[in-house]
Amino acid sequence: MRRRVSIFGATGSIGQSTLDLIGREPDRYEVVALTGASNIVRLAEDAIRLRAEVAVTADEDRLQDLRDALSGTGIEAAAGQGALIEAADRPTDWVMSGIVGFAGLAPGLRALRHGGTLALANKESLVCAGPILLAEARRHGATVLPVDSEHSALFQALVGERMDTVEKVIITGSGGGLRDWPLDRLASATPEEAGTHPNWDMGQRITIDSATMFNKAMELIEAHELFDLPSDRIETVIHPQSLIHALVQYSDGALMAHMGTTDMRHAIGYALNWPDRRHLPVERLDLPRIGRLDFRAPDPARYPAIDLAWRVIETGGLSGTAFNAAKEMALDLFIGRSIRFTDMAPLVARTMDALESRLEADAITLDMVRDMDARARETARRLGEQAMATR
Repeated sequence: MRRRVSIFGATGSIGQSTLDLIGREPDRYEVVALTGASNIVRLAEDAIRLRAEVAVTADEDRLQDLRDALSGTGIEAAAGQGALIEAADRPTDWVMSGIVGFAGLAPGLRALRHGGTLALANKESLVCAGPILLAEARRHGATVLPVDSEHSALFQALVGERMDTVEKVIITGSGGGLRDWPLDRLASATPEEAGTHPNWDMGQRITIDSATMFNKAMELIEAHELFDLPSDRIETVIHPQSLIHALVQYSDGALMAHMGTTDMRHAIGYALNWPDRRHLPVERLDLPRIGRLDFRAPDPARYPAIDLAWRVIETGGLSGTAFNAAKEMALDLFIGRSIRFTDMAPLVARTMDALESRLEADAITLDMVRDMDARARETARRLGEQAMATR
């Protein structure tokens, strides 16, 4: 029986890697929905190639372009946030949540209602609304499988083990493209320089988040939510080769590491085939050729985002939402060359300070998350403008 699958964020790097795997075994899958943003040509080509039921662009202004590209194919075309939710409402067995940013939360939540598998590559879903997402999965008997390479690695290293035997988990990070720059040079880094990664082929935003280690800060929060671990049982280390993705240390002193090449099809393929393992077209590690593996502790002066992650974990409530919204706004301002590379983390910290009285909450709702997201974005924008005016 063919599995019904949808890919949200199909035109991004995660979506394209997912489509590569699905396209290699087309008889196993029935593609329901593909979604993207402004890359209409790629979205239409993939929808036609994989015979999707519907293609959705998040950009409402590009709807006619998508309709024209799909003319005569019988594939539906739609646009906008409402269309994304409608696509998530279509019954599926497996959904890739690969939309970048807060926009990926609502479609992922809606897809859980079918009781299938949500392959979660959208960090913001857990950072902003982890309790809501996981409760929704339990309510509908759905499965959430992590697709971040680090959390997939942890998930795999924990298979068959009891959580009460886990002393700590260790998430590795490459340190990003600026990891060896002198500290006093970081302020002058351009979006192009920060957007170049030494190991991974990712989009601009994710690559810059790697350079600041905001991506790692997000992953620490994700690990807390996904595996229900306190901050003192979660660590991160710089591992320049990016070959060990995560490690689990157990109570008997054993340290289990998950290794693999820098290819997201490892984690995607594991989630796609779970609970089985199937052949994946990825490069195999040649340990003698690799020769050595290096590790070092992250420098707080270089990566202040890490301390912000601990603050979020300890505060809970809506702090993750405020952190993410401020981070996204700071990134927008940096890409737009309105603030410097080293201004991003302080801007996030100031935003959280400004909203501190509103962050703690015993229980959160989706409306509360949406309200805080909007409030934090506006606060970060205002504080960013003030900083620019006084420079």
